[in-house]
Amino acid sequence: MAVTWTTVPDLVRQTVEGHIGHVTAAHDVQGGENNDLAAVVQGTAGPVFVKAVNGVGIRMRWLRNEITAGQLAAGIAPAALFAADVDDWLIVGFEYAAGRPASLAPGSVDLPVVAATVDQLGGLAAPGLRSMRARWEGCTWWEQLADINPAAVEGWDVPDAARWSARVPALIDGDRLIHADLHGDQFLIGPAGTRVVDWGWPAAGAGWVDTAFLLLRLVEVGHDPDSAEAWARGLSCWTLDRDMLTAFALYVAGLWGYRAVTVGGAGWASRAGAARRVAAWALQSEASSIPRSASA
Repeated sequence: MAVTWTTVPDLVRQTVEGHIGHVTAAHDVQGGENNDLAAVVQGTAGPVFVKAVNGVGIRMRWLRNEITAGQLAAGIAPAALFAADVDDWLIVGFEYAAGRPASLAPGSVDLPVVAATVDQLGGLAAPGLRSMRARWEGCTWWEQLADINPAAVEGWDVPDAARWSARVPALIDGDRLIHADLHGDQFLIGPAGTRVVDWGWPAAGAGWVDTAFLLLRLVEVGHDPDSAEAWARGLSCWTLDRDMLTAFALYVAGLWGYRAVTVGGAGWASRAGAARRVAAWALQSEASSIPRSASA
């Protein structure tokens, strides 16, 4: 259960003050479920964004990943100003990134800013990170989805979708830094520039992967697939042909569709619907045998 700055154990507050000086103000940040504490804390030298996790486990690994990303994507990901392991707590103070989330809606003035930032990320190396290929190898999302909820794949040729999807791990192989969960709220546009936040799942992969994820997100918020692909083609990191995009969209449609059924929630269903729309559009141009789904 999340705690607040005032209810977190004394040792956490004392550790933070040991690094940033006397705390004069703090306000908790809502919406983060991967940390036990998330707060903007005013120290001697200014505000610091503090995240803390209690207990060794996957959430602690995700927080350590954010420290690594701050080093690999310096100037784009917020830098870790300090990190401390105290008892079972990992406490990290990040550079405070002032700004507003980016709008990905059609016609948004933020789209060129997002494009420039993603292009920068697509050129960064990812030494020491696990590869996206290893993360996605051997996954059979379409078959699993068909097994647990046949209605969720109605109108789709599951074996053909699985064959397309099986090509993707090799396609995404590479040594570039991948965020792997980009959407509008992960970009903070402010007076000091644009920052990309929430780096819990970074990986090494092909430089186009984050752009491909964003293409799906553009469709989710109202772009048609043609305009979303045109936006992606404007980035130097975009090296996909339609065949590769078909495979990627089908893989992600299976992944997000599986999570929509197993995890639930409107968010996964919305994302899965967008990926399916892109997949159906791409398949139509590929003259594939998979029919367009009547429902997302």
